[in-house]
Amino acid sequence: MDSFDILDNFTEAENVLKKFISEKKNFENICRVGEAMTTAILKGNKIIACGNGGSMSDAMHFAEELSGRFRNSRPSIPAIAVSDPGFITCTANDYGYDSIFSRFIEGLGKEGDVILLISTSGNSKNIIKAAEVAHQKNIFVVGLTGKDGGKLAELCDAEIRVTHFGFADRIQEIHIKIIHSLVQYIERHVFSVDNIK
Repeated sequence: MDSFDILDNFTEAENVLKKFISEKKNFENICRVGEAMTTAILKGNKIIACGNGGSMSDAMHFAEELSGRFRNSRPSIPAIAVSDPGFITCTANDYGYDSIFSRFIEGLGKEGDVILLISTSGNSKNIIKAAEVAHQKNIFVVGLTGKDGGKLAELCDAEIRVTHFGFADRIQEIHIKIIHSLVQYIERHVFSVDNIK
């Protein structure tokens, strides 16, 4: 790899971002998801985030920005990522990897919660199963997807999709921008600006 290959990476990333920005519905969907999450929090509910691999890292990032700190100090916001290795390996060993997220939702998800399911393909079996169980418990299902949304798109109450059909890393780069935008939206609508210092 030389400097031309590196430049190509940045140019492609720029093009994917520009395409996402050009589609007005993407920002309408981000606002819709932010509103659903804000409503859940204000009613005393929580956000659960799930993903595999890099998407799990994004789920963890999202939850810690809410429960910990984003840009400024403010009270903790109830959010958790399904990422505990003890729980995941126990569940995968006893019930299969496809059940690692749905089992968590079965035990800890409550009506009125919001679940953020992150999948660049929209076809991860454990993510699909999580969406199905969430619907059974009247949990609002949000998909953060890529490509054509996959099977997950049909199971979402709201979906934010990066319609890029190349490698997943380009999709993930936009996902993290969406995640930061959602955190900021939630902060601004849960707390007044004066309370965020």
